[in-house]
Amino acid sequence: MEKIYDKKKIADCIANSRHYAVLASLDVDIYLIKYEKEELVCSPFQDELLFQIVEQGSVNIYFIRDDGTRYSLSNAAAGYLLGDMEIFYPQNGSIYAQAEEPVTCIAFSIPKYREILLSNHRFLALIGSSLAAKIRAMTTMDAAPSSLIERVMSYMRYKCEDQTLKGIGQAAFHLHCSERQLQRILNQSEAAGLVKKLGKGTYRLV
Repeated sequence: MEKIYDKKKIADCIANSRHYAVLASLDVDIYLIKYEKEELVCSPFQDELLFQIVEQGSVNIYFIRDDGTRYSLSNAAAGYLLGDMEIFYPQNGSIYAQAEEPVTCIAFSIPKYREILLSNHRFLALIGSSLAAKIRAMTTMDAAPSSLIERVMSYMRYKCEDQTLKGIGQAAFHLHCSERQLQRILNQSEAAGLVKKLGKGTYRLV
């Protein structure tokens, strides 16, 4: 990830954005962020809560449920908004955006400018349109088919603190499987070098 504060590059990017009119109406400090292929553009683990507009490249947006099931929400290109839900609901812990190729985004802080954003009718109209499109897409999406081992790996990667599963019973409940099934998967994964056993009922993703 590379942050760019060059005023000319920022101005050129804003001028070429399909959301130029909205951006021009906002009194906020804007900068650019460049992401490499496969880098996470946004995730529940990011340090800063940012509003971002994809301007170059494309990103894959997906949602991870508590049982490790992965839903692909969309493949987003130029003009797509990231952080629109976080304007109203800052603690969204399940949605990820990953660069499918080198990506450039216009970005600014949500916490710093929340009041300014909420008082700008052009910005709110843009957010409303974006959220409506996402809700429409979510009502027709299906979970990507996945095996139990794939769900266990996703559960550990995205839902377990420090990617460490603690407690077979609780994890089996979330994964909708039996404790015996989960233990078998963990034993197989340990033998394959995918996880490391740290103690009774405790495994860390390798």
